[in-house]
Amino acid sequence: MIKSMTGFGRTSLSIDGRELTVELKAVNHRFLDLSFRFPRSLSFLEDTVRGELSRLLSRGHIDAYAYYRNTRSDAKSISVDRSLVSAYLAASNELAEEFALQNDITVSKLLRISDLVSINDADDDPEALKGLMVEALRAACAELIKMRELEGERIKCDLETRIAVLSSVRDQIAERAPLVVEAYRAKLNARIEAILSETEIDRARLATEIALFADKANIDEELVRLESHFKGALELLSSDEPVGRKLDFLVQEMNREFNTIGSKANDQAITALVIDGKAELEKLREQVQNLE
Repeated sequence: MIKSMTGFGRTSLSIDGRELTVELKAVNHRFLDLSFRFPRSLSFLEDTVRGELSRLLSRGHIDAYAYYRNTRSDAKSISVDRSLVSAYLAASNELAEEFALQNDITVSKLLRISDLVSINDADDDPEALKGLMVEALRAACAELIKMRELEGERIKCDLETRIAVLSSVRDQIAERAPLVVEAYRAKLNARIEAILSETEIDRARLATEIALFADKANIDEELVRLESHFKGALELLSSDEPVGRKLDFLVQEMNREFNTIGSKANDQAITALVIDGKAELEKLREQVQNLE
């Protein structure tokens, strides 16, 4: 099933007091381009995340966000600067003695002094965090891929419709092409007879001229290649592999064939059809840019 490159996936997990939310946002990009927005405590997992996403996705710019909260009883630790406490107590005792004041220093008052007490995050279990991240990441990625598949199916229907239109344009060109040489023959005959009405026309020379024009204006090869490109594109749309780059190449080849037909045909009707084909081809190209 073909996939779009745009999508969103989000998963929240809570295991053993560790709560992790992972979000993935994907947009178009020629290659797989990864960007991480992780808290510092999870930054060591970026290589793990990169490996998982590279295994599951092939193209697109991916913004990966992670939000983590540790609610375990051992998640925090409190440290007291005892040397600073001694200094505070010594200073308070000196003041009380020097100015005959009551020394009302208590433990609770000391603990309210921000310089004395610091609350720190305890070291977390890296293996537990890694397992939690991988599980959450895979779930978020599955949601992202599902959204990509749904959007890819809509794009596939649109591409099939546009290829059908292009095939119709190609068939109209093929139907018109043989008439171009006949029209040239009639036009050449009329011009020569008008100029040389009293002179015998060298029919062999005329036939050679027409044959040269027919060879120069022949677009059979381009029409065959166009038909082959259309068939190849439809086959790719039924593939389970990422096809965006291959389809992009085929669209470039289709454009090349239309350009060649336009330059060789020397016919107003075919030129108009080529313009119609290239306009539809541009719409096809824009949609192909959305595919993984």
